Amino acid sequence: MSNLERRAVPSVCGGRGFVVAEPVRELLTARKVQLGESTQVRRLLPNLGRRMIGAWCFVDHYGPDDIADEPGMQVPPHPHFGLQTVSWLHDGQVLHRDSLGSLQTIRPRELGLMTSGRAISHSEESPKPHARLLHGAQLWVALPESHRDTEPHFQHHADLPAVTAPGLTATVILGSLDGAASPGTTYTPIVGADLALTRGTETRLPLDPDFEYAVLSMSGEAHVDGVPVLPGSMLYLGCGRTELPLRADSDAGLMLLGGEPFEEELVMWWNFIGRSHEEIELARKDWMEGTRFGEVHGYAGDRLPPRTPAGGAETTGPGALTRADARRQRGMHTLGGGRHRPVVRGSGVGGRIGGHRPVMCAPPGGAIAGTLLLATPPRRRAPCGQVRWAGERRSRTTAAVQLKFVVPHAFPVRGSTYSAKSDAPAASRTACRTASA
Repeated sequence: MSNLERRAVPSVCGGRGFVVAEPVRELLTARKVQLGESTQVRRLLPNLGRRMIGAWCFVDHYGPDDIADEPGMQVPPHPHFGLQTVSWLHDGQVLHRDSLGSLQTIRPRELGLMTSGRAISHSEESPKPHARLLHGAQLWVALPESHRDTEPHFQHHADLPAVTAPGLTATVILGSLDGAASPGTTYTPIVGADLALTRGTETRLPLDPDFEYAVLSMSGEAHVDGVPVLPGSMLYLGCGRTELPLRADSDAGLMLLGGEPFEEELVMWWNFIGRSHEEIELARKDWMEGTRFGEVHGYAGDRLPPRTPAGGAETTGPGALTRADARRQRGMHTLGGGRHRPVVRGSGVGGRIGGHRPVMCAPPGGAIAGTLLLATPPRRRAPCGQVRWAGERRSRTTAAVQLKFVVPHAFPVRGSTYSAKSDAPAASRTACRTASA
């Protein structure tokens, strides 16, 4: 599936600095994106508050849509490099074509896995005739440096292993879960599973504490670790979990996504995942000139033109960003010195800081525990109360440092900017100079 937004916005993904190294419950809301003429998707990744989950870097949820009198999904030929695409359906069919000559109809609970490697192009469409309903998810997995130039290939697996328990069937899409392993090729430690729960089910799913996880709700009413997750939303769970409590108030469908936190930093633009501005620029040029990505035969229509870059003055070349430029555009910087402000995650009242990142603010006297994230400093500040340093926790599996603060009163999260001093140890104080909301 393609990113069909008219003005594609480059973003920096990956790196372990933003990984939450302990269990959290962070609800991500989707934004609606039009995909072709008749399909609207709910985009969960990349998200304003979360860029990746393990190697998973792109998640679209669509449907269930009644397409009986509609053309259904119509995604013209478009390019990819540096990633894998995962097609997963609950209802309907999707016809896949690619520049390798693959032609495959993908049906519910069948895995369509395309590895772009160095370069590939493909199209996706609802076949003629097609089923009345269309409902599914399209996902991307970032390839690590050691495998991103691999030969492109396509895999279709109709029979996938499953883990069962009373009221639960977990179909393993990618990776392994509780001893069951998918036949799909993977290049990083990862897991993807489709969870079907019957009404009234209460169970616990075994997890790997070294993975970070999220759960996407496809249908029905379910609680994940006590949090109600509605269809089309996703709950980020952090790392450090050995099991996941699940409860279904009706028949429900979920998708479990997880993996070892992705260490490499990526530049993601349109349908490309690279490591530098030059790579993205070259890929866009190659697609415009008709080289490198091959040709998709049999699709009744023109191929997809390259997207228009977005980002204003921060954009260089054809629309890709350098890593520093991309950080400036989304208001994020790496942990360290300089005049930055920290943003902390935890439980409590939610809001936004500077319009850039969702944050969680503690109630009066409450504690905030979360990864320290940095954004550009605000233009004006007004006094706020003291933020008391309460220690840190380092993860053995990620580069994240869990910083704990105690807040004397709730931070307002809209309309005003506040500052707070920190009495953190000197080694940490460099990056903790102000806290703004």
